[in-house]
Amino acid sequence: MRRKKVLFIVNPRSGKGQIRNALLDIADIFIKGGLDVTLYVTQKPQDASRVVEKRAAKFDLVACSGGDGTLDEVVTGMMNSEIRRPIGYIPAGSTNDFANSLQIPKRMTEAAQCIVENNTYPCDVGSFNSDYFVYIAAFGMFTEVSYQTNQDVKNVLGHLAYVLEGAKCIFNVKSYEVEIELNGEKIRDEFIYGMITNSESVGGFRSITGKNIRLDDGLFEVTMIKTPRNAIELQEIITSLLRGEMDSNYIISYKTRQVVIRSEIAIPWTLDGEYGGDHKEVEICCHQKAVDIIVNHQFGESEI
Repeated sequence: MRRKKVLFIVNPRSGKGQIRNALLDIADIFIKGGLDVTLYVTQKPQDASRVVEKRAAKFDLVACSGGDGTLDEVVTGMMNSEIRRPIGYIPAGSTNDFANSLQIPKRMTEAAQCIVENNTYPCDVGSFNSDYFVYIAAFGMFTEVSYQTNQDVKNVLGHLAYVLEGAKCIFNVKSYEVEIELNGEKIRDEFIYGMITNSESVGGFRSITGKNIRLDDGLFEVTMIKTPRNAIELQEIITSLLRGEMDSNYIISYKTRQVVIRSEIAIPWTLDGEYGGDHKEVEICCHQKAVDIIVNHQFGESEI
């Protein structure tokens, strides 16, 4: 029987760099599982996207280890290519929101064994103008935290790094006047934060992306936080988010396949925790079941 060929892409700086300690064990699991492994270590941002787009067709599947940003690059490369291959993910970042949503094991060797078993789940992917994202596109308060927080700080502090950096933002909250077009209606208001998600958690916090979330239903969850007029309203917003109450007077939420957001000034966006550029207009679309992500057997049975 021909051994399946896997392209294994590794971001050595994600998380605390623990992939270095687990790499031989993972390779051993792959080889014992009948996989022929080709290793690629990323050298710079967007490297994974380039490699997948150029080389994925030569392999039976693509695996990667890193944070959600690494997975984003791999998925983007696959979306930009003319072929589709199953994608395996060994999470090694500091939050791993998307991996948690898919119940991918936190232990690297267990995640590697899932890749060998090759149980796939068809996941939605978002397009953001000409770019792609896996689980979140966002602007406003806290969005600069993930891509401006130093990687070494993330490695040491984990979730706390986001909280500490986010706390600094509260005292200098910037609002944006935007027009939102979705589901046949238009909304114009001032917002301090907006996110379009396909995940059960953001920044490690659960329940702030809505309820009844499925990652393959062709729908994104849209959450927009209105600009508070004083500190009391701001505190009410934070309390609502922590409790997962999306029906606040200051929070609007929708499910949609497509949303267009326009503004008079260019707004900085983040895609899967990485800088996504400054834009005056963005069109975000959900591509249903666009890529196959390898998950554990139990998740595949319960969700599909």
